Amino acid sequence: MVQASSQAGTVQSPAKPLSMLVAAVGVVYGDIGTSPLYTLKEVFSGGYGVPVNHDGVLGILSLIFWSLIWVVSIKYMLFVLRADNQGEGGIMALTALARRAAGSRARLRTLLVVCGLIGAALFYGDSMITPAISVLSAIEGLGLAFEGIDHWVVPLSLIVLVALFLIQSHGTARIGILFGPVMVTWFVVLGALGAYGIYQHPEVLKAMNPGWAVNFFVVHPGMGVAILGAVVLALTGAEALYADMGHFGRKPIARAWFILVLPALVLNYFGQGALLLGDPEAARNPFYLLAPSWALLPLVGLSTLATVIASQAVISGAFSLTRQAIQLGYIPRMHIRHTSHDEQGQIYISAVNWALMVGVILLVLGFESSGALASAYGVAVTGTMLMTTILVSAVMLLLWKWPPVLAVPVLLGFLFVDGLFFAANVPKIVQGGAFPVIAGIVLFILMTTWKRGKQLLVDRLDEGGLPLPIFISSIAVQPPHRVEGTAVFLTARPDAVPHALLHNLLHNQVLHSQVVLLTVVNEDSPRVPLQHRFEVSAYGHGFFRVILHFGFMDEPDVPAALKLCHLDELDFSPMRTTYFLSRETVIASKLVGMSRWRGNLFAFLLKNANGNLRFFNLPLNRVIELGTQVEI
Repeated sequence: MVQASSQAGTVQSPAKPLSMLVAAVGVVYGDIGTSPLYTLKEVFSGGYGVPVNHDGVLGILSLIFWSLIWVVSIKYMLFVLRADNQGEGGIMALTALARRAAGSRARLRTLLVVCGLIGAALFYGDSMITPAISVLSAIEGLGLAFEGIDHWVVPLSLIVLVALFLIQSHGTARIGILFGPVMVTWFVVLGALGAYGIYQHPEVLKAMNPGWAVNFFVVHPGMGVAILGAVVLALTGAEALYADMGHFGRKPIARAWFILVLPALVLNYFGQGALLLGDPEAARNPFYLLAPSWALLPLVGLSTLATVIASQAVISGAFSLTRQAIQLGYIPRMHIRHTSHDEQGQIYISAVNWALMVGVILLVLGFESSGALASAYGVAVTGTMLMTTILVSAVMLLLWKWPPVLAVPVLLGFLFVDGLFFAANVPKIVQGGAFPVIAGIVLFILMTTWKRGKQLLVDRLDEGGLPLPIFISSIAVQPPHRVEGTAVFLTARPDAVPHALLHNLLHNQVLHSQVVLLTVVNEDSPRVPLQHRFEVSAYGHGFFRVILHFGFMDEPDVPAALKLCHLDELDFSPMRTTYFLSRETVIASKLVGMSRWRGNLFAFLLKNANGNLRFFNLPLNRVIELGTQVEI
C-alpha cells in the first residue's frame, strides 16, 4: 500500500482572549440569555398556582439559582464540555464519540446511537420553539407601552421571524460581528436592572440558600415536581454551550459564563423576585415592569434584537447538526452552501431553513403568545439534555475510564436531576408539547429508515457482487479494449467490483487504461488531517484502489482530495479523468429487512436526496451515471 502525505496549512495566530469571550457571548448565550424574558412570568402566571408571597418567590428563585449551578455550571461546564470530539461538540459529535467508546459491544453501541438520534431529533423540535417563544416574549413588551396593541403582537412577531429566515441564505458573516457587543450590552442591562431591584428588597438574596428550594418541595409536594416544567425555561439553550464548542473552544465559553452570563442572569432573576416581593401584581410581566417607564421602549428594542440573535444561533446550530448527521450517514444528502470564504462553520441548507420557518410560523399562529407556547416548551430540551447525560456517561466510564467510585455518583446525580426535569415536562405533551415530540418522532423515523435502508441497499448490491481479485484475473486472461485516460468508479465496498464498472464493460466493452475504484469513508472524528486523507493500493493491470477519509466536519471534495495522490502511475488531470456513478432505483418488496411502508419511504428519500455528483463536488462535464433497480 502506498500512502502519500501533504503539508497542512499554516496555523493562524490565536485570537485575543477578550475578543473570543465577546464572540462566545454573542453566539453561544443568546438563547439562555433571553430566558429571563418569560421564565418568572410563566412560573407565577402560567396556571401552576405558585403563591406570589415571600416563601413562594424565594423558593422559586432558589430552584432557578441551583438549577443554573448544577445543570449549567457543574454538569455542562465541568463535565460535558470535556467530552469534545477533537474540539467539536453537539449531540451528533457526542454520539460518534460514544459509539467509539462502546467498541465491539454491538448492543451497547446500537443503544447509544439510538439515544443520540433521539436527542438530535428533539433538538430540531427545540429549534422551532426557541425562535417563536423568544421573539413573541420580546414583542409582547409593546403591550405594556401602548394600550390596545396586543392584537399586533402576532403579526409583528411573524414579520421579524420571516425576515430572519429570509436572510439566512446571505449568511451571518456581516451581521455576526454585531452579535457579541449587542449581547454583552444585553447582559450588562440584565445585571443592572436586577441590581436595581435587589437594592429595593435585598432580603431576596436569601434564596441562594438551597434550603428555600427544599422547603418549597416540602410545603408544596404536589406542585414541586410540576413547577420544574416552568423552571426549566431558565435552562433554555444549555445544549448550545456544547454544540458551539467547535467554534470557540471550552475555555472562552466557560469564562464567558462565569464572568458575565451567570452573574447577569442571577442578578436579573433575583431583581425580578425582589419586584414581586414589593408588588405581586407585577407577576403579569416582571421582566419589563422591573425597568423604569422611560426605559421600556428601548428595552423592548434591545430585547427584540437579543431574541433575533438567540434565534439565529439556534438556526445555525440546526444547520451544523444537519451537516454532521449527513456525513455520519443518518440524513439524506442535501445541498450545503457555504456563506463565508473564511469560516467553514457558516453554512446554509435551504431545506432545513424552510422547514424550520414553516414550523415556527405554525407555532406562532397556533399558540399566539409566549405564555401559551411555554406549555409546549421543555419536553424537547429536557429530552436532549437527558440523552446527552447518557452519552457522556458512556464516554466517561468506557473511553476515559474514570474510576466508577468517583464517576457513578456524579452521573447518577445528573441523571436524577435531568429525569426530574423531563418527568415534569411530560404532562406538557397533552397541553401543546405534542408538537416538538411529533416532530422528533417523525425525524427519528426518517433518520433510522435512511440508515437502515442504506445498509440494506449495500447488502442487496453485494449479493450479486463479483470479488475484485477474480475480476482482475479474468481481465488479465481476456483483456478488453483499453482507451486512454482515468476512470474513477465510486463504490461503497472496497472488496467488490462496482456495478457501474460491470455495466460499463458489458455495454461499452472498453476499459480505461487506468481504473480507480474509489471508496469514501466517513470517520467518527470531525476532521481528518490531509496526510491521512487517502490510501492507495495498486493491483496491477491498471487497477488501483483509493480510499478517501473525511471527518463529519470536512468538505467532501473528491477531485481536490485525489490531487493529493502523488503516485507516478496515476493521472487525475481534469480533462483525462471520468467519474462513473451508479444510481440505484429502490423498489420496496416483501424481502426480510424492512417493512413495506419504510421501504417506500426510503425509496422516496433516496430519489430526492442530493446525488454523489454535487455532494462530492464532481465536475459536471466529466460524470457518467449508470442506473440499476434494487429490491429491498
